[in-house]
Amino acid sequence: MKVFICANLNKEKTVEVFSQVISALRAGGIVPMVESRYTDICSELKITDLVFGSADENADQCDIFLTIGGDGTILRWGKKAAFHNKPLLGVNTGRLGFMAALEKEDIYKLRYLAKRKYKVSTRMMLNVSLSSNGYTKRFIALNDVVLFKGVRSKLPEYVVSRGKTEVSRIRADGLIISTPTGSTAYSLSAGGPIIDPYLSCFELTALSPHTLFSRPMIFSASIPIKAEYVAYENSSVFISVDGGDSTEMFPEDTVLVEKSKLSLKIIDINGDSFYNSVHNKLMTPIK
Repeated sequence: MKVFICANLNKEKTVEVFSQVISALRAGGIVPMVESRYTDICSELKITDLVFGSADENADQCDIFLTIGGDGTILRWGKKAAFHNKPLLGVNTGRLGFMAALEKEDIYKLRYLAKRKYKVSTRMMLNVSLSSNGYTKRFIALNDVVLFKGVRSKLPEYVVSRGKTEVSRIRADGLIISTPTGSTAYSLSAGGPIIDPYLSCFELTALSPHTLFSRPMIFSASIPIKAEYVAYENSSVFISVDGGDSTEMFPEDTVLVEKSKLSLKIIDINGDSFYNSVHNKLMTPIK
């Protein structure tokens, strides 16, 4: 078995965990793979017998993607793992880490990978299309797509349709359209519910809506969601996918969100890692 380790080895705390990950993999007879750009760092750490290659080469040849970092690292590498139809396992060195199955104290369990002692959950992803002035810009999302007003912008009115039916028209700072995986990210902070990641649905959550009656909405993923906005006194709106760089939208633009044919397979070694994370990281008071 070959495992492609996806990590930023320029970060000190990542390097410490990286060495532990290598040891645990080797204890299970697993071959670690690393990007060629980290050859010198691995040499300095006296870590040998690694397989080096480009990200694409490693992605083609590996059996499993293994990230070291937080959920942001999984978001960055998850799309490549999904494209190559390879499962992904996260080791959390961030703060919350809802998608990462292992904490640092659980790294020894990596030796069990070769024995297939784990479960795999399939996470829905989104195709996001921004149509503007006759051109279409396309994105893939694992968490969410966010429409939000500019810092000094007047409050725009967002219009959301499901198929040919308008389902919401609301003045707000923005909108979040998320997957079940993304329900524990920005949408949660905006008052959205936690959704079982095994479900296939869209979650619509308004950001600071100017109304007394706004509530999050959940839709089946079988029909695409379309979002646009009506400007007020030249208000400005931007779109961001999975927390990436923002792109400006204009009143005549539309955003179409639909279920992607791609999906991400997440490895769970501990069993019910998602619900354990919800309990331990959200329901338990911070000490």
